[in-house]
Amino acid sequence: MSDEIKNNIPEEEDNIVELTDEDGMVTKFEYLTTVPYEGEEYVVLMVLDENGQAPEEEDGEVVILQIAQDDAGEDIYVSVDDDDVTQKVFDLFLEAMDAEDED
Repeated sequence: MSDEIKNNIPEEEDNIVELTDEDGMVTKFEYLTTVPYEGEEYVVLMVLDENGQAPEEEDGEVVILQIAQDDAGEDIYVSVDDDDVTQKVFDLFLEAMDAEDED
């Protein structure tokens, strides 16, 4: 995935995010949540299959991207190069999901 990805969130589709990479390739994701970590925000997205469907729960793959802004002030998603940050954000995401399941 490229370092910088434009955020194209269609208003009519709940939780579906289409991201276009710098090569023009569009991929669909399901928005799961936004996780704050050390003064930054990260978005957790589930990769959808070619039909725009979520895979079976145990087969789901998530992508974690940092939310930033481009020169025009538009939100963009940026790849996270630090594996420790990615793991910590993922752990926080899992904790939030566990807490939600307990409610």
